[in-house]
Amino acid sequence: MGEKVVAGAVDMADRRRYRDKHRECLEGLQRLLDEKRFDRPKNLMGLEIELNLAGPDGLPRMMNAEVLERIASRDFQTELAMFNLEVNIAPHRLGGRVLDQLAEELRTGLGYAHRKANEVAAGIVMIGILPTLSAEDLVSANLSDVDRYTLLNDQIVAARGEEFFLDIDGVERLSCTSASIAPEAACTSVQLHLQVTPGRFADVWNAAQAVAAVQIALGANSPFLFGRELWRESRPPLFQQSTDTRPPELVAQGVRPRTWFGERWIDSAYDLFEENLRYFPPLLPLLDEERPLEVIEKGDTPSLAELVLHNGTVYRWNRPVYGVADGVPHLRVENRVLPAGPTVTDVIANAAFYYGVVRALAEDARPVWSRLSFDAASRNFDTACRYGIEARLEWPRRGRFGGTEQVAAVALVQDELLPLAAAGLDAWGVEPADRDFYLGVIEERCRLRTNGAQWQAATYHRALESGLARDAALAATTRRYAELMLLGEPVHTWPVGLPEPAVPLR
Repeated sequence: MGEKVVAGAVDMADRRRYRDKHRECLEGLQRLLDEKRFDRPKNLMGLEIELNLAGPDGLPRMMNAEVLERIASRDFQTELAMFNLEVNIAPHRLGGRVLDQLAEELRTGLGYAHRKANEVAAGIVMIGILPTLSAEDLVSANLSDVDRYTLLNDQIVAARGEEFFLDIDGVERLSCTSASIAPEAACTSVQLHLQVTPGRFADVWNAAQAVAAVQIALGANSPFLFGRELWRESRPPLFQQSTDTRPPELVAQGVRPRTWFGERWIDSAYDLFEENLRYFPPLLPLLDEERPLEVIEKGDTPSLAELVLHNGTVYRWNRPVYGVADGVPHLRVENRVLPAGPTVTDVIANAAFYYGVVRALAEDARPVWSRLSFDAASRNFDTACRYGIEARLEWPRRGRFGGTEQVAAVALVQDELLPLAAAGLDAWGVEPADRDFYLGVIEERCRLRTNGAQWQAATYHRALESGLARDAALAATTRRYAELMLLGEPVHTWPVGLPEPAVPLR
């Protein structure tokens, strides 16, 4: 979906031709897999972060075009709404001082972007959902002025045929409707990429699915939407409902949502791309002139444009990615589970845990997905979204008796997954000092049972207790969050509550 798309009319014949072309792309993918054309291991990872723009009052600022013009860097791009940006960090080889290198690049890039945003009375806020967003902010008029977003919105709205219904029952309940997909823009995330060989893809993807709930429990940072306190990580239910092309009748029939966790462990990357074609009608049936099978016959590498475009409109939390670099195809697992923020240190700590634990689990002789049902992994994901760091998850019991048990997420991390993450980072060749520092951030979150969502909720309730009205408390919480985010200390060290007002000198 990052590619440029030109908006235009789409007719019924386009959809049929697109489906035929997509089948040809799938056949081409299978040929490339069979012929072992894919890139050899390079241990490459990548990082993208979606960001919010907010003013000194903590309210969203609809001005990404102006801010991007001032930033003038290809590392920063538009996102769905005018209060969104995205920053992309160039691929790095996992190993050595890569974690500290990533942290330095992010601090430099985000600091520069923040200063440029300040020139137009805005600032960068790295948070899962901006607490001050209102329903009036998330309307089609505030979508970024980019053809692909306009066309995507039009096609999803047309496929649904009626308003979107948002209904999230958490600490409080939110129930409202939207005439567009704009509420999706409230969700800002971190995307972690890992290039893998076809032979390792299924193991890595299965491992990533198994630990997705743990990632959410540790990193939840989205407890508020439209003035309501909902789930500790409200992005997943919001994303699913705001992109749901199914009216209630299709939901009742068991038709799959376009934003979904999945329904089975896989044996190959091909499984996921094939499911995309089998289960999901095309939203953007735009045809490319390339004939993939002819390109393969010539010994060249096809772009598989239709497969890639369609894949970008199926919103898996762990998404397969096909790409071509220097004429050689490769596969990546794109982990889309984590919310943005709170600080650069927290983002890199989350990344360190993910890359370490996924490698260890993918190489385990008794893989977790052979001992945990996929339904259990899916239930874990929902539970972690609801309860965050207080979640209890189903996990395989250690020892020779087998079976599963319910365990506190923090205990699971401390007792089992942190040692695995450390071993995985060692296998990548990551510098031990960096390994210990960033995994230490995760350990402290577990010890203190705190993360971004916990801090936001606690600070908001302190603000209410001080006498602030709901909207004022959310704005004050957002401003304080932005201040602490800029200071850069990890969220488990943040003092709860608003700073005491200064006493004037007499």
